[in-house]
Amino acid sequence: MGNDNHNGNDGAAGVSDDEWRRFQEDAAAGTGAAPREPSARARMVTERLRATQGQEPPGWRTGPARRERRRPGRLGAAVAVVLIAGLALIAVRPELVIDRITGKADARQEARNAAPLPAESVRPTAPPAAVDPDQPTLQEPFRGSPALQWADGAAGIEVPQATAVGETSKQQVADALEKARQFLIAANLDPATLRGERPAAALAILDPRQPEVPQRLEQSLTKPTAENSPVMLFTRFDQTKVKPVGDVVKVRGSMRAEQGDPGELLVVTDYTFVHPMTDGGTSVQRTIVRRQITLSLLDPARWEATRGRLQLRKYVSEWSNVGCETTGGFLHPDFPREAPAGPAPTGPAVDPYDRSRDIKGEGCGTVTRS
Repeated sequence: MGNDNHNGNDGAAGVSDDEWRRFQEDAAAGTGAAPREPSARARMVTERLRATQGQEPPGWRTGPARRERRRPGRLGAAVAVVLIAGLALIAVRPELVIDRITGKADARQEARNAAPLPAESVRPTAPPAAVDPDQPTLQEPFRGSPALQWADGAAGIEVPQATAVGETSKQQVADALEKARQFLIAANLDPATLRGERPAAALAILDPRQPEVPQRLEQSLTKPTAENSPVMLFTRFDQTKVKPVGDVVKVRGSMRAEQGDPGELLVVTDYTFVHPMTDGGTSVQRTIVRRQITLSLLDPARWEATRGRLQLRKYVSEWSNVGCETTGGFLHPDFPREAPAGPAPTGPAVDPYDRSRDIKGEGCGTVTRS
């Protein structure tokens, strides 16, 4: 039964019409032989040939053609993705392409490799040399700033060699200089102070017996006003709105000890702090704070003072790249993409990195570089 089926219609289906016609003609003439059934491979090839003669189901021919077209389509999509990624990269960091053409990439690398500046023993007589105005990034927040070569954090507050000053011994001078250093660190670099917390370590260095000053500082911290803001002495940011970029603050300045009134040693300080800040996006703004603070160490035998504590003799400050108003007792960085808050600046243009000048006047001005 199996052989019958094998040689029946299924077998004839594997023979072409021409072959069958020739077989019938040869059979009539007595010269032909029955055609052999094609092998399974031959039947498959025959069916494919038949399909090419118009017997294929609709759409069969378009299938492989679509498969062939999808290959260049996928390649085109891959190329498009690469191009889009490349454009985004150029838009975010155009220096990767442009700087190689203009030479900025080499200049930037030279700036990174430049040696840190030596300590500032005396006030400079001129502002820092001009550098290529380059925008800060989250990865390089001091790029394009003279502060790139300044010391990091507390390392920038160096205590000079102590010597006796008038009636104040060398040991007393050394102690006063070190306390002044600790005060500057606690007031401008301590993370808790920067977050807006109570600057307890800085306050602990000051003399609670100094008339009016402790009460005024306490009021500025608990009920800050425009006239009595803690930012006059402490660097503070609203951490619900801005965050520091990294953990490095660039610092440059100097301090010295000198004779004051009888029984008084003065520690004169002048420091600039550069704080890179972000509002959570990709924008970075450098808040530049300069403080000229004179602290005094008084002889309790002559003055109403607490032994070993420092009193505030004078302090003036300025801050750059921030809003003119210090609402809430915080410094508020102005980011480039935002409209400046508060009143429009009316004061003169100032180079915030120029440490050769004194801090003068009040009000809101503009900066010549950031």
